[in-house]
Amino acid sequence: MRKGLLLYNPAAGRFPVRRFVRGTIKPLEEAGWKMDIAETLSGTHAIQTAHQAAQEKYDAVFAIGGDGTVGQVASGLVHTETALAVLPAGTVNVWAIEQGQKPFSWFQWWNLRENAKRLANVEPQYVDVGDCNDRPFLLWAGVGLDAHAISKIEPRPRIFKHFAFPHYFVTTVWEATFWHGLDLRIYAEDKLVEGHYLVAVATNIRHYAGGQSLISPNALLDDGEMDLWLLSGNNVADALRHYFDLVAGRHLTSDEARRIPFQNLRIESDANFSIQVDGDPMLGGRKAKIKVKHRALKVLMPENALYLLKNPNK
Repeated sequence: MRKGLLLYNPAAGRFPVRRFVRGTIKPLEEAGWKMDIAETLSGTHAIQTAHQAAQEKYDAVFAIGGDGTVGQVASGLVHTETALAVLPAGTVNVWAIEQGQKPFSWFQWWNLRENAKRLANVEPQYVDVGDCNDRPFLLWAGVGLDAHAISKIEPRPRIFKHFAFPHYFVTTVWEATFWHGLDLRIYAEDKLVEGHYLVAVATNIRHYAGGQSLISPNALLDDGEMDLWLLSGNNVADALRHYFDLVAGRHLTSDEARRIPFQNLRIESDANFSIQVDGDPMLGGRKAKIKVKHRALKVLMPENALYLLKNPNK
């Protein structure tokens, strides 16, 4: 019998999920899983609980929350044989959106069960994980305007999560009005790139900007490589142009956006900068070291999402 831990974040998302958690394990138990339930108390607690589950040889941790919770649980499971399974219930669920899952809400409460049912009998896969200044990430690590805005709004009260994208958009535009970018030095595979940029974001997945942008449309989760996107500019007009270009896909041919595939890179500046990983703020500084850990995380993915992998286990 497979053993799983259902780990949920009670503060995640627009709608409290606690009362629906116990019903979520039914399709898993029907598929032969022996399930335990735990609640996260903080991001650090989520990492520690996931790591403890791996030490106790759980087959999988089913994470209920948003992208921040997913990234935290992934951090605790890197280089273990315990798989991450995502049941989206957060404000933003880009990892799940990319894989075709439907997020939980009080008006679609059954999505938790449906997603659990879809993951109950899938073959485990292995995906790449990023590392930014020794902190693992599953989706992105960003420097610049996006990280600066996230540091201003997170953590936020649940009431603001009902207006998550407008809140983020307005905050970003407001910050761009007074913040004019960074002079960055990027060392990627020992090659130097220098310039003035509003955003430098490393991405492991295809979507960005709350799922509204297909920033790296050909990205694969297990190819040992990630993309660094550099968006140049120094004012709010440049920030708005980049946003609309990202949503429309025009960044792929824009002279103001540059893609650098990498396995290891270092970002440096003479000024302090903010950093975000998986949509959560982390301690900034003047240097960010980012590397790819190839196939370092075991995951359960819906079968219809295997096209996101270069070498799926079938």
